[in-house]
Amino acid sequence: MSSNSIRILAGNSHPALARLIAKRLGTDLANVTVAKYSNQETAVTIGESVRDEDVFIIQSGCGEINDHLMELLIMINACKTASARRITAVLPCFPYARQDKKDKSRAPISAKLVANMLSVAGADHVITMDLHASQIQGFFDCPVDNLYGEPSVLRYIRENVPDWKKAIIVSPDAGGAKRATSIADHLDLDFALIHKERKKANEVSHMVLVGDVTDKIAILVDDMADTCGTLGLAAKTLMDNGASAVYAIVIHGVLSGKALDVINNSVLTRVVVTNTIPHAEKKKVCPKLDTIDVSAVLAEAIRRTHNGESVSYLFGHAAI
Repeated sequence: MSSNSIRILAGNSHPALARLIAKRLGTDLANVTVAKYSNQETAVTIGESVRDEDVFIIQSGCGEINDHLMELLIMINACKTASARRITAVLPCFPYARQDKKDKSRAPISAKLVANMLSVAGADHVITMDLHASQIQGFFDCPVDNLYGEPSVLRYIRENVPDWKKAIIVSPDAGGAKRATSIADHLDLDFALIHKERKKANEVSHMVLVGDVTDKIAILVDDMADTCGTLGLAAKTLMDNGASAVYAIVIHGVLSGKALDVINNSVLTRVVVTNTIPHAEKKKVCPKLDTIDVSAVLAEAIRRTHNGESVSYLFGHAAI
């Protein structure tokens, strides 16, 4: 008999985060087997009833992104055909979020395509964190809760950055200025901006600092760190302009390619990422990496969604 209880399902992208979320909710992960046939087709088996239940499927956009996205779509559809009451896709890091606009001729808007695929598969609701561009919410016809990692970042700075009251918040590009100024305002700190010129994608050619960082701890904040070329160059620019130390805090630590070598060889004191993307193995070879756990925020969003409570509490700084 249905109890309309929470059912937490997890794909293969980030099982550790899914376990943390389930533990915080006082429940166990549902029995799901996700495997591949010899021809690389994805096979999903849901080992318990989800009929008339409130299903939350946790799958982050990382690692083998295309395989993990396909896993998520098949799991959503499997729950839909198994008569789940509501299906919520929980994507701590939204896949293809950087392809959110047509920035050159014949470029696809892949984030919109992903939104369409999730809706067609059967998702009734989406929970994600720090979308690369907030307007991605408009790509969906179903409700989207875009949670913010900012309260967790503020807490980390207050608790872990020595003499943080003498720090300055720095945005590594113009696009992140709004995020950086918000953090600076809440901490009552100064703000600086780095203007970067790119020759091509993932390759920065030149940087110019706007603001005074002399004898201050510079804290770089961004939503995503991929190859970390920007962070490495930004840290060097800040140190060249008199900063006493440089920290980098990013929400989604993709850390692909030579990112770990760049961090290890850079002047960065510490690179702080949330666990929206798994990086436990990377911390073993990069001692400068530190983690902010956001499982509590995601678990609370799931709990409030299930109970029909407002999730707006998690968007502001009351969650600090």
